[in-house]
Amino acid sequence: MTIKKAALAVACNDLFPINFGRMSLLGAFMMGLSAAPPSLADSKDNDSSTHNYFVEARSYRTQPYGDPPTYSRNLSKTGIAPAKDIDWLDVGLDFRMRYEYRENDFRRPANADPDEPILLRTRAFLGVKNILDPFRFALEFEDARLYNSNFVRADSEVNEFELIQGFAELYFENALGSHRPLRVRAGRQALELVDKRLIANNQFRNTTNNFEGFRVTLGQQTNDWDLDLLAYKPVQRLKYDFDEPIEQQWLYGAVAGWRRWSPFVTLQPYYLGYKVDNKNGATDQNIHSTALRGYGLIGNTGFDYDFDVVYQFGRSNGNQQHDAWASVVELGYTFAGSPWKPRISALYGYGTGDRNPNDKVNNRFNSLFGFNQPWSRNDYFSWDNVSAPKLRLEFTPYKGVRIDTAYNAYWLASDRDSWRRVNLRDRTGRSGDFLGHEFDIRVRYRPIPRVETELSYARFTPGEFPKNLGKALPSNFFYFQVSLNAFE
Repeated sequence: MTIKKAALAVACNDLFPINFGRMSLLGAFMMGLSAAPPSLADSKDNDSSTHNYFVEARSYRTQPYGDPPTYSRNLSKTGIAPAKDIDWLDVGLDFRMRYEYRENDFRRPANADPDEPILLRTRAFLGVKNILDPFRFALEFEDARLYNSNFVRADSEVNEFELIQGFAELYFENALGSHRPLRVRAGRQALELVDKRLIANNQFRNTTNNFEGFRVTLGQQTNDWDLDLLAYKPVQRLKYDFDEPIEQQWLYGAVAGWRRWSPFVTLQPYYLGYKVDNKNGATDQNIHSTALRGYGLIGNTGFDYDFDVVYQFGRSNGNQQHDAWASVVELGYTFAGSPWKPRISALYGYGTGDRNPNDKVNNRFNSLFGFNQPWSRNDYFSWDNVSAPKLRLEFTPYKGVRIDTAYNAYWLASDRDSWRRVNLRDRTGRSGDFLGHEFDIRVRYRPIPRVETELSYARFTPGEFPKNLGKALPSNFFYFQVSLNAFE
């Protein structure tokens, strides 16, 4: 193991200029929302400075991770007597250990022996606020390790002694009106946006997606509207050295939220640009994603819904035109009055694949830095070249016990494009398009405060496409993990 580098690389120069002309449609839509009359809100809701407009989505695993991290606590609320008046410091210390058993993993060579890795992750957080306002800062460290694996360690599993967040910010609580803050943040940051399908820090994975750059936030999620503006360089994870920003890449964009109608719908129009400049030009990309996400409750019927539609255009793979789209729709029903609080949901997700490998147009959707776990417990799928219906049941049979289980089926959106996560492709399209189906179940249990256990099993049964390409055996994935939180 080598020693980590001593200094944090600065990624705040040569910002790629955003072509705001491409955002005119999104801007017009947002202006239209802001001009809409507040007729759907009652009289007390018209005071947007005090009313809480936030409604959490009920859709499965779409709520962004907390900021500050959910494992952190304000020191004054930790129960430590000498710290009861220290309300300007947030602290967190979290440890997770997971044992996995993977048999016939489709991402491994055929007939490979079962793998039984043990993954360890330790995180620590420190955030200073209030006492130096408007100046604030935060640090978050992570140590991610892997033992007992049969395969080469990947940067999704190992990232030793790493700074995953280190930023300073200016926070003005009432800059845009009463309780409507302005936040300007710079440095290394981990974040999740919208429904995590394009920007996520991947909490299930052993290592974390993060970025270096700037973020400006107008308002907050309790307000009737808010707006995030961001410009980042993705950070390259180096397993044993200090992580570095990828100088040839930029991720930038805007995410808006409109909640004035949140009893019925929360709307999130957003735009993300992704630019890659490589010296050889073969993998250059300049992709623009314009999207609208909406979710809400259907009155008091018990039904809820969530949708996200994204259209991508630009250039990819050097000289190819990029023309792709993706969508996901989820409809759920929660049984009122039942002590088990069951929710049943149906989801359909679709991401385009490349229709013709021989033309100069790339139709494969780019899922950027999204979260793959909701697509597949095995982590076999992402939001590209896929057509996937899903049925899921969630319930709480006892206090502290949460169970969810699902059935999933998968097809290729284009039978001539690849199953990217597994690296299988038939350019002729003659191997079919049915990938297979998966059953999964997960049980989470909190035996005592500060401790959570999680047990899960998933079985994937291959369809005609993988069978025709030599992947005929079903795969089994089991894991058991324990998480410890020092300050809950």
